Amino acid sequence: MTENKEQHNTDVLVVGAGDSGMMAAAAAREAGVQVTVIEKEGTIGLLRLSNAAVNSNAQKRAGVTINKAELVEYLASFAQHNVDQKLLNLWADHSAETVNWLEDNILKPNGAYMRSEPDAMVAGDIYKAFPTENDPTIDGKSYISYGDWFVQWAKDHKIDMRYHTELIKLIKDGDTVTGAIVKNNESGEEYQISATNGVILCTGGYSANKDLLKKWNPEALKKNVYNDSPRNNGGGIIAALEVGALRDQEPAECIFDRGLVPAGTKTEDMYYQTETYDNWLWIGSYPFLKVNLRGNRFANESVPYQFITNAASKEPGYLYAMIWDADYADRLEQFHMLGCAKFGFPGYMKDKQSFIDDVDQYVKKGLVVKADTIEELAEKLHLPVENLKKTVERQNQNYIDHVDRDFGKEYFRMSPIKSKPYYGCILGGRILGTLDGLRVNEKMEVLDEDYEPINHLYTAGNDSGAFFWGSYPDRVPGLCSSHAQTFGRLAGKNAAKN
Repeated sequence: MTENKEQHNTDVLVVGAGDSGMMAAAAAREAGVQVTVIEKEGTIGLLRLSNAAVNSNAQKRAGVTINKAELVEYLASFAQHNVDQKLLNLWADHSAETVNWLEDNILKPNGAYMRSEPDAMVAGDIYKAFPTENDPTIDGKSYISYGDWFVQWAKDHKIDMRYHTELIKLIKDGDTVTGAIVKNNESGEEYQISATNGVILCTGGYSANKDLLKKWNPEALKKNVYNDSPRNNGGGIIAALEVGALRDQEPAECIFDRGLVPAGTKTEDMYYQTETYDNWLWIGSYPFLKVNLRGNRFANESVPYQFITNAASKEPGYLYAMIWDADYADRLEQFHMLGCAKFGFPGYMKDKQSFIDDVDQYVKKGLVVKADTIEELAEKLHLPVENLKKTVERQNQNYIDHVDRDFGKEYFRMSPIKSKPYYGCILGGRILGTLDGLRVNEKMEVLDEDYEPINHLYTAGNDSGAFFWGSYPDRVPGLCSSHAQTFGRLAGKNAAKN
C-alpha cells in the first residue's frame, strides 16, 4: 500500500453503487450538485428487479389500490413495533415517486416500463399480502435488467463513478463529516475525497463479514449455508461507528429458503458466498412437506420464506428436508406464490417446464435425489426411515381429510406424496442481506448515541436501520429494494440541500 497526496473535491460522496447508492447519486445530481460515487468492485451492484410502492403510476394503470395505513401498521406489527414507524410512513409516502422516477428516466427511454402485479391476496390470517410489486419489463412477459441503463444515465449526467475504490475511514471535523479517506484497490494508493455537502453510506450491510455476524447476529451463521451478497462486508457501518454513530442493537436479515446442500452437511461447516446464486432451488419456497433431520414435520410450510428457516433453527442441525412427488409440477400454480417465487412472470420461472428443468439440473448434480420408495428416499437423505414413513402417511391422510391437523396449512397449499418417483433434498437458508443498520432520522441523517444527527453524514439501503427487525416481510413484495431506492433518493435530495 502506498499513500498518495492526491485530494479530490466533490459536493456529495456516495459510498457504494447498488440500489440505494445509484438512487442517491441520481437524486443529488438532479438537484444540481457534483456527485462522486465510489464502489470497491469493478461494477455496480445488482439493481433489484421488483420494487414495492404505494400508488405508483403502474399501479394506477392496473387499478391497484393499497391502504397505506393498513400496510404501515402491518409492517410495524410484523416487527412487533421494534422499528421507527415514522420511517415506515416516510417510505410509503415516497415509494411511488421513486418507482415513477425509475420508470420515466431509466426504463421508458429504453423501451421498457413498470408492470404492477395485482394478485397478492388475503387467504386467511396466515396468508396476508399486499399488491405492492412493480416489475421492469419490455413485453409484459419477462423481466428486463436496467443496471446498464442506469450507468449510462450516470455517465450522461456527469456523475463521477470510481470503481475499485474502497472506503477506508470517514473524516470528521468537529461535529461534521467532511469527506473520506479511500483506497484504489488496483494501485493500492490512498487519497482523500472532500465532500462539501456530505457523505452517503450505501455499502449494503454486513452479511459477507463472518466476524461481524458472529458479533452482531451469530444465529444467522447457523441458519444460513449461503450468502448471496458477498460485497457487503459492513465497511460503511464500521466507518460510521468510528465517528460516533448509533446502530440497531437487534439483528434483522432477509433469508430465502432455497439453499441446496448435500445430505450430511453441517451448518457450522458451510457459509458459501456467491453472487451467482449457486445451488438455488426455486421450489424450495413452495409449501411442500418439510421435515427436520429426524424425519418429523416441524412447522407450517405456508409461511414467509424466512419463517421456515427460523423454525428449523429450533430443530436438530438447523437444516431440513423437503419431500415431494412426481406430480409436483402440476400443483405449483395452485399454491399462488408471490414475488420472485411466483409461478410465471413476474416470477423467475416462466412456466411449468422451467421449474422441471430447474429441479432436473439438481438431480444431475446429486443435490436433489429421487427414489421409488420412501425407505430409499430416507436413506439417500440420511433421515430415519420409520419416522419419515410415518410423517408421509400423516401428510397423505391430512390431504385426504382436507385439514392439516398438525399446523393448520390451508388446503389449497397442501399436497399428497403418492406418485413415483419421490423427490427429496436438504435445504438451508440463503441470506440476501442484513437489514439492521445505522439509526437515521427522516432526513436519512445518521444519528449519534444521543439521537442527534451527525452533520453531513447520511445513509440508505441496508446500511440504514430502524426499518426492519427480525425477519423480512416478504408478503410485501419488493420492499427491500424499494426501501433502498426510496431512502437512497431521499438521502441524495437532502444531502444536496446542505
